[in-house]
Amino acid sequence: MPAAHLPITPELEPQLRSWLAEDIGRGDLTAAALAGRPGRAHWLAKAPGVFCGGVLVEPLFRLLDPALRLQLLVADGEPVVAGQRLLELEGGAAALVAGERTALNLAMRLSGIATATAALVAELEGTGVRLADTRKTTPGLRRLEKYAVRCGGGSNHRQGLDDAAMLKENHLAWAGGVAGGLEAAIAAVRAHAPWPARVIVEAETAAEAAAAVQAGADGVLLDEFLPAQLRQLVPELRSLAGGRRLVLEASGVQPEQLGDYASSGIDLISTSAPITRSAWLDLSMRFDF
Repeated sequence: MPAAHLPITPELEPQLRSWLAEDIGRGDLTAAALAGRPGRAHWLAKAPGVFCGGVLVEPLFRLLDPALRLQLLVADGEPVVAGQRLLELEGGAAALVAGERTALNLAMRLSGIATATAALVAELEGTGVRLADTRKTTPGLRRLEKYAVRCGGGSNHRQGLDDAAMLKENHLAWAGGVAGGLEAAIAAVRAHAPWPARVIVEAETAAEAAAAVQAGADGVLLDEFLPAQLRQLVPELRSLAGGRRLVLEASGVQPEQLGDYASSGIDLISTSAPITRSAWLDLSMRFDF
């Protein structure tokens, strides 16, 4: 799997400092035994999966030891096998010990998401249907968890509410219902949003989906439709769009149902499963003496 890109931007450093501080507190009480001593270590995969988080290891440890040296042996997004060496570290022994747990926790969490994503993406291979994440993410970790989805071969849905407009049943109810307020709601969003922003409408019935297309939505999120229903509805919606580019997305899909939905003609399946249900990938940091 080709590696995704995660820019190490200035706002990431305070997060890394905060996560280190959570574990180190007022100071590592074992550091006195290691003061001034050099150290070397390496990481191993203890289970097969997709590695993710290596890009964070060097900036995290450099906050503890600016002279630290790191060699990544596996890029983020690459598959690994049990026993495989992932990276090598050289720096102050006290810094290596102090940063070990935080660095591993991040990488194991992100690698678990990437691994779970890759398994679902493999089920969709050859269908042309993309797998996307959702906004069901851990507060404070959204950027990293969505990066892990990309490392697993998935696509990102909205990063946040400022990314694209999704009109759900609550918006439409307050706007007067689908029949009375949909066109006005879409017009209001477009009048205030940046011009590249897309407008997506969530639909729970075929009538709501048709109304969304006729009102000019850029995409329709088809929530909890059965595959048989979508096979009939999708061509009807594309016909209503009259050749206009329309993204049709299925949500409420269980991971074991991916194959059935992939043959329905939709463009996208969104699921929170890789982030909310994945197990951490077991990794270990070993010290070289």
